[in-house]
Amino acid sequence: MIGEPRRTGILGELKAAQYLRKKDYDILASNYITKTGEIDIIADDGKYICFVEVKTRREGGFFAPETAVDEKKEENIKSTAAAFIAAAKIKMPVRFDIIEVILCESNYKIRHIKNAF
Repeated sequence: MIGEPRRTGILGELKAAQYLRKKDYDILASNYITKTGEIDIIADDGKYICFVEVKTRREGGFFAPETAVDEKKEENIKSTAAAFIAAAKIKMPVRFDIIEVILCESNYKIRHIKNAF
């Protein structure tokens, strides 16, 4: 059984992936895990390989979801991205994005922060 925070996170990742597909991104991987960390979504926008951290919150929170991505989290994502780049032999430039998903009562809002770190 999964708890409410994890269920919220899964829903946010699904909404973020749908958003990216609508923007013509190709999803290369979801929940890519190494010993240094996890990347929620890895996508190709045609110019960049985008490593995307998804932060989901319910409407009415005190802090913007992006504030949950601190320096330690950024370092973990970058280390994990380096492992993906090496394994997949990526030659394209890379970008690190954050997608905020705000869940409202019957809808949601998305904010895509490109080059977040």
